Amino acid sequence: MTSKILAVCLMVVFASMSVICISPTLAIGEGDWITGYIVEDTQTGQKLIEADFATSDKPTVYSPVVSGQALTVTFTVNVFTSGSGNLKLSTYMQKPSGGQIWQLIPGDYDFGAGYTPNSVTMEFGWTKGTFEMICYGTANTVAKGTNITLVQLSAAGTSDVLDAIKVLVLTAGADEYQNLYNQKEARLQSLIGAGVAPGYTELYGNMLNQSKALVNKGYVNNAIALLNAIPNSGEPMGTATEVILYPLIAVAGIAAAVLGVMFMRARGKNSYFKLIVEDQIKDLEGLTLRASKTDRTMSSSLDSIKDRLKHLVGM
Repeated sequence: MTSKILAVCLMVVFASMSVICISPTLAIGEGDWITGYIVEDTQTGQKLIEADFATSDKPTVYSPVVSGQALTVTFTVNVFTSGSGNLKLSTYMQKPSGGQIWQLIPGDYDFGAGYTPNSVTMEFGWTKGTFEMICYGTANTVAKGTNITLVQLSAAGTSDVLDAIKVLVLTAGADEYQNLYNQKEARLQSLIGAGVAPGYTELYGNMLNQSKALVNKGYVNNAIALLNAIPNSGEPMGTATEVILYPLIAVAGIAAAVLGVMFMRARGKNSYFKLIVEDQIKDLEGLTLRASKTDRTMSSSLDSIKDRLKHLVGM
């Protein structure tokens, strides 16, 4: 039982750390002019990112874009009003190893002489209409996670950017992460099939999701460390007691960590956060009492969380 508690506590600690630093994925597109796009790996045809701003204001990231990866970007532009001057399409990807940069999908929009498929930029008449275009290129070589503009639509002769497709390009370490993630995901499915405690497998799944969020933020090494921290043995089998208490431990640990960070970052709101943390301590005392009737090791783990919170607020 001790090894099982240790495994869960480790997962809680690392999950708490990752909850604090995760932010939303960084594939960007306003959707006002570029109404949808798909980013694919040119060599494999794998879909990496997809956006349809008619149905969702956030792109869906299936797999990270990696430094030096050959990309195919298919996008739709809705020029919803005519304007003076020209529009300009630009790409900040490196030129593809062979072939043209732009490919216009046949339609009614008239580019005239402005369609220059082998140039990184092209200017064309600002007329109302809709067109589809494909842009080919290679993701820039980066030393750390970096936001890169794949395609940009702007007003020619000005600095006015009307819309853009921006994605986070990661270092080559993303390949290592993906392989490790696939192994851990397969392990999770085997644990679920073997009847491991649902509370534990839920924690396991949350850590996988948090690792993906870290990667989308650019913290590839952190995501790898998080996956490596998931124990490879000692998984608790499901019993009535464990099914109830393991999720409670997880909730208590994560809540304690989040509240603690909030408290430390908001000294100016000391009194308010102190009341919140003190309420959390009371909840932990009740949970500890329940756990002590079942397992003293589990009770000790909760006591440790409670003591750290007390120390934080000076109780």
